[in-house]
Amino acid sequence: MRTSRSCLLLAVATLMSHAQLARAQCPGGGFPPPDPICVPTATCTRYGNDPVPYDPADVAVMPSCFGGTLLGPVADRNGTPRYACLYQPASASTRPLPLVVYLHPSLATADSVWQVTNLTTFVNSANVTDDSGRPGFILLAPEGRKTCHYYPQPDQRQPGWDNWYRNFDPSDAAENVDAWAIDRFVAQQVASGRVDTNRIYVTGWSNGAAMGYLYGLTRPSIAAIAVYSAPDPFHAFNDPCPQVPVVSGSSTVDRLRITNLRVPTIHVHNDCDIVGLCPNGERLARQLLPLGIGVQDAIIDTASLPANGCVDACGTDPNASYDPCTNPGGSTIGVGNHVRWPDDWAPAILDFFRVHPLYARGR
Repeated sequence: MRTSRSCLLLAVATLMSHAQLARAQCPGGGFPPPDPICVPTATCTRYGNDPVPYDPADVAVMPSCFGGTLLGPVADRNGTPRYACLYQPASASTRPLPLVVYLHPSLATADSVWQVTNLTTFVNSANVTDDSGRPGFILLAPEGRKTCHYYPQPDQRQPGWDNWYRNFDPSDAAENVDAWAIDRFVAQQVASGRVDTNRIYVTGWSNGAAMGYLYGLTRPSIAAIAVYSAPDPFHAFNDPCPQVPVVSGSSTVDRLRITNLRVPTIHVHNDCDIVGLCPNGERLARQLLPLGIGVQDAIIDTASLPANGCVDACGTDPNASYDPCTNPGGSTIGVGNHVRWPDDWAPAILDFFRVHPLYARGR
């Protein structure tokens, strides 16, 4: 059961952390100390950065999955136990149902799917099949790991996803272990026979939205992507090894080939977002559209109403900037906007999935 208290605690904790960051980084404050485990990539490769560092003692995260089913543990190649939360309609369907994969934000866990979003409230009733006689969907929320991120403190080493090591090749033994883990849990549900394989979708929030984009763009089995407040997974903040997406040729140090051609996407994000993310999301859209990737750019204001564009006072840097001295809006109002899930847009996200089955792309 989702509670307003959970929302409030998440918002207050994040706001306090970023307020402390702002005071520390402006003149007279000094910078928060870096995490000694989080050493930046020294040499970029065709997969961008090295796999993110972590402390083996606290890398594993196990959610509670309140109201759902805890899946796992499944050990990844590093030996880290991986988990996921599963939510299904109360009444078993005699026909396969859509699968919606939710990837949680950093500084949060898979439990955010029931604590803070309203997605679980639609599992029994939403029409994602485009068949009113077959309501409901399966909701899968894999759990990330506590690893280093190329984000500012307090998010330098927290639960989340590695969207900086961009080896998403399932045939490669050195594949990104987070992508591997998501694949394992998706495959488990597909093998059960309960999933409509024409309707496998991915959504996510913040760091999970960036991972959702990257995962969905490299998995031809994903029918559509619909995320909230995503940093550009190819270049945001101080990423040492940025790349641009391409659809032809091979991946190089500067470019990453994506393989889910013509996948439709919707990006719901704030006109004033945390640390200036809005123009970063706009650049991502400009890069994807010429590649034939459909991007529905849904910018919203603080009231979750459609907005006309990014608010300059909240950041203008296309890489996004976490300098609170020159970007005060992104470090105050933007934080508040970012940490609230857009409840009013969840039906639109699910309806976007409904109208975009895999077979609609003519495969």
